[in-house]
Amino acid sequence: MAVPAADAEETPQRWAVKEAAIACLDVAPAVDDKPVVEAPFVVTKEYRRFAEFADAVRRDRYIGLCYGPPGVGKTLSAPVRPLGPHRARRADLPVLRGRPHPAGDGARDGPVRHVPRELREILDTRSAVYTPKVHNGPGRLEKELAFIQDRLSWAIETLAHPEHDPPALSGNHGRYAELLIVDEADRLKTPTLEQLRDRHDRTGVGLILIGMPGIEKRLARYPQLYSRVGFVHHFRVLSAEEQAFVLARHWPELGLHHPDDFTTAEALATIIRITNGNFRLTARLIAQIKRVLDINQLSTVTKEVVQAARESLVIGVL
Repeated sequence: MAVPAADAEETPQRWAVKEAAIACLDVAPAVDDKPVVEAPFVVTKEYRRFAEFADAVRRDRYIGLCYGPPGVGKTLSAPVRPLGPHRARRADLPVLRGRPHPAGDGARDGPVRHVPRELREILDTRSAVYTPKVHNGPGRLEKELAFIQDRLSWAIETLAHPEHDPPALSGNHGRYAELLIVDEADRLKTPTLEQLRDRHDRTGVGLILIGMPGIEKRLARYPQLYSRVGFVHHFRVLSAEEQAFVLARHWPELGLHHPDDFTTAEALATIIRITNGNFRLTARLIAQIKRVLDINQLSTVTKEVVQAARESLVIGVL
C-alpha cells in the first residue's frame, strides 16, 4: 500500500491518511535502529496530584494553571508528548472510559480493536501538548493550535471509525480534542494569552497552562482570563522522605537503600541537602556520582564522593 507523499504544508487530512496507511503496512518504514534510551518515569506524589488535576480540567473543560520551580517534573508529567513522529504518553493518566463523546456521534473514550497501542493511547487521552516558540504571536499561535487540534481530532476519528475511508472524514475542526496543555506559558505575551483565551471559548477544549512561579500573579491582572481559571496546581519539590525513597528504588546500584549504615546515611543526607528535592538536579548529580565512582574505581557512595560530584555542576539558588 502506497504512503502519500509529504507536501510542503501538511493538512490534517493528509496526515490522517498517511498515519492510516503506515498502520496498514506489512513492513514498517525504515527508521533509525538505535533506540532512544530514556530514564524511567518515576511516579511521585506530585505527579499523582497533577494527574488528578489534569483529569479534572479535561472533564470540566476549564482553564487550569500549573506552576512550580524548574526541574520538578512539570513538563514530564504532561499526559502526552507533542503530536508527530514521537507521539506517546509520558505515563498513565487516569482516563474516562466508555463515556459517549459530547458530539453524540457514537464515538467513545474506550479503546478500539486492531489498533497499535501508541495510537490507542491517543484515543484514550484525547490530549495534546504544545510548547510555544520563544518568538510567538497571536497569528502563529492560532495557526499552530488549530493544526494540532485538527491532527489529533482526525487521528481519533480515523481510529474510532475505521470503516470510513480517511479522505471521507468529516471536517470536525478539532472537536474530538478534549485537553490542550501549553508548556512554557511564561513565553506568551498579553495578546497571545488573549488569543489563547478566545480559542478556549470558541472550541470548549480544556486548557492547562504550565509555567514558573509568578505566572499566577501575572494572570491575576487579566480579569477575562483569571475568571475562567477553575483549577490551580502548585507543583512542589520532593520531600526529604520521598527523595530518599526515590533514590533507593530507582538508583539501587548506588547502594543507598541501607540508611542504617552511617556512611550511606551521611551520603544520602548530603544529596538531599544539595538538591533540595529538585528532581532534575538529582538526576544530574547522580550521573556525576556514577562518573566519580568509575574514575576512582570505588563501589561505595560517601559524603566525599557526593561533594566531588557536586563540584562538577553549576547550581544556582533553588
